[in-house]
Amino acid sequence: MSETPGRVRQSPTEPRNDEWVSGPLMFGGLALELSGTLSILLGITGIAQDTLFHVTRYTYRFDLTAWGWLHVVIGVALMAAGLAVLLGKSWGRGAGVALGAVSLVTQFMFIPYYPLWSIFVMTLDLLAIWTLTRGSASYRA
Repeated sequence: MSETPGRVRQSPTEPRNDEWVSGPLMFGGLALELSGTLSILLGITGIAQDTLFHVTRYTYRFDLTAWGWLHVVIGVALMAAGLAVLLGKSWGRGAGVALGAVSLVTQFMFIPYYPLWSIFVMTLDLLAIWTLTRGSASYRA
């Protein structure tokens, strides 16, 4: 392999800046992206049509517009963390795990309003957390 003048050769273990992650980290990043997208869609629904969801008695009962904004904010943060994981940023895995946990708790609290949706997103969050917390950071193609 020839080296161009003025360019420092990267070691074989050092990730290149122009590569996306692969393997388990790609799965974790994509799971965060999907969870974030679904949270944003749920949040927009809660903001636009706050009479769509109805629960009579519930301890964590908030105004559905507040729930909607909460889901939108968490969804945007999940998508940012997912993109950071996919781009191999050093802070992406930690942010993904933390935001996945926040999303998991939020979805758990939202189960009485929309159970199937919440359980599906909770599953994505759990898979993302599990994937991001296992093994080495060197999952590159």
